[in-house]
Amino acid sequence: MSRSNILKLALFATGLSGIVAEYILSTLATYFLGNSVFQWTMIVSIMLFSMGLGSRFSRFIQTNLLQNFIRIEFTLSILVAFVSVITYSVSALYGSTGFIIYLLSIIIGLLIGMEVPLVIRLNNEYEALHVNVSSVMENDYYGSLLGGVFFAFIGLPFLGLTYTPFILGSINFIVACSLFAMLRKSVTLPQRRRLMVTTFMVFLFISMGSLMADNIIKYGEELRYKDEVIFEKQSKYQKIIITQSHNDFWLFINGNQQLSSIDEVMYHEPLVHPVMGLSGFPKDVLIIGGGDGGAAREVLKYNTVESITVVDLDPAMTKLGQEHSLLVEMNQNSMNHDKVAIINTDGFNYLENNKRYFDVIIIDLPDPKSIELGRLYSFEFYSLCSKRLRTHGLMITQAGSPYYAARAFNCIDLTMQEAGFTTLPLHNQVVTLGEWGWVMGAKNVDKEQLKKALQNLDLKGIPTTWINKEAMTLISSFGKKAFMQDSMQVEVNRIHHPVLYQYYLDGRWDLY
Repeated sequence: MSRSNILKLALFATGLSGIVAEYILSTLATYFLGNSVFQWTMIVSIMLFSMGLGSRFSRFIQTNLLQNFIRIEFTLSILVAFVSVITYSVSALYGSTGFIIYLLSIIIGLLIGMEVPLVIRLNNEYEALHVNVSSVMENDYYGSLLGGVFFAFIGLPFLGLTYTPFILGSINFIVACSLFAMLRKSVTLPQRRRLMVTTFMVFLFISMGSLMADNIIKYGEELRYKDEVIFEKQSKYQKIIITQSHNDFWLFINGNQQLSSIDEVMYHEPLVHPVMGLSGFPKDVLIIGGGDGGAAREVLKYNTVESITVVDLDPAMTKLGQEHSLLVEMNQNSMNHDKVAIINTDGFNYLENNKRYFDVIIIDLPDPKSIELGRLYSFEFYSLCSKRLRTHGLMITQAGSPYYAARAFNCIDLTMQEAGFTTLPLHNQVVTLGEWGWVMGAKNVDKEQLKKALQNLDLKGIPTTWINKEAMTLISSFGKKAFMQDSMQVEVNRIHHPVLYQYYLDGRWDLY
């Protein structure tokens, strides 16, 4: 293989490694800092800016181009390999991770930015300028494509944030070693010896790090969650954690609590029984989200139900609901019931493409703290729900906290009204979550009639743990609206005008 092709192959590999480094840092920022659209935008933008600075700084490297390129690759191999370990370690020791994630983005971006100009200059003696520049850039971009495919289909879902960085670090290390081996005659003997020592030290460092990484990251997770982490999985879509303390367990998605076995009935019963009880004789029920099986468990208490369709994007979550002993015990094996059909797809797309009709639709999704989640709390989504409900159908959605994030709660209520629903806000004190809320929507009914019907609802014959007729009055009563007057001015949340996620992020979570 010619020296020119060796250099191009090296840049192909580094292009792959560089793009995945951006994705890893963006995913870490989302996991630790939240607001995925903002974090991905800022991390990628900062890295691209840093790459530009790196390209500028490369002009000051006047001699020993090959040796300096190899040193850059060695440095990148260590930084990229340990990016997750460093982040989790900082989180464990100091709690805050924003500074270190963005600092790593800048440093790695600077080093990646130096690569392309150095390779062009190294390759300049083998090809004419116009061919040299185009072929070098071409290989870098091709590597980026392969890197994106690798991260989406292999790295994140199978290797996770623990081992994907070490694969990337190894790529940079192999590139450096290959260039050193094939072009070693281009460097002097003393330089060769120094590079050999560096090669051995970097290899040792990465090898030891890969062996210790899992324990370091698990330790960081346990400090973050306080209780023992008994299950951890980075799926294609989210980070799922289960912690346990004595006989109780907690489920977290991307660091946010989804449920606790201590009080999950205080959440699931108000989510399910108001709409199921008012529906009369519900036969077909759609649950969007709810992969833990808690909502399905409550719906199965109604003998009239013939089918329950659970639509959850993440197969890793529904598999947990079907197989993990703690969740199976909690949901009473509901996710394996003959009446339950599980479909792993996007809830919006399911409603858009499916022509089935339902008596009840239950929306049990994570809080709308990002633009992509806000899509499932939008006017367009609720309009689809209305189309898929039968004439007197009912729907309900979890809506976050009516007190900690009052504007977000009111936005969901207003957006459902805009989609043609008569709405009834509900709330309950969930011990581990605080004051939490839901919004019920009905078709072809007056609001006062809906509230009166709910407060007169008697759940005799339905084996509930907490909710009863008296609770129906409690969960549908909010007191004077003046208490939340400062949060009443909101806009409808639409896909092309997403306002909900910002309302949510601007909530009084300092009181939580």
